[in-house]
Amino acid sequence: MSELVEQLGLAQPLVSKHLRVLREVGLVQVRDEGRNRLYRLNPQPLKPLHEWLSTYERLWDERFTRLDVVLAELQEDEDGQRSGDAPR
Repeated sequence: MSELVEQLGLAQPLVSKHLRVLREVGLVQVRDEGRNRLYRLNPQPLKPLHEWLSTYERLWDERFTRLDVVLAELQEDEDGQRSGDAPR
C-alpha cells in the first residue's frame, strides 16, 4: 500500500479506506504476503457498466464529430473575416 500512498499523494488512512470500499464491492482482491497486502484489480464487476457506456460512446463520437465540423466552419469564417473577406 505504501506504493499507492506515494503514487496517489494521499494519506495512508484515506488510501486504506478507499481500498476497503473497493474490496467490499468486489473491484479489488487482496492477499496477504508476509507483512504486505497485495491488491489486484477485478475488472469483471465493471463489465456491465462498460457495456452500458459503450452504447453512449457511439453517440458521443457522432456528436463530437459534428462539433468538430461546426468548429472548423466557424474557424474558417473567422479567418476569412480577419483577412478582409466578406462574411458568408
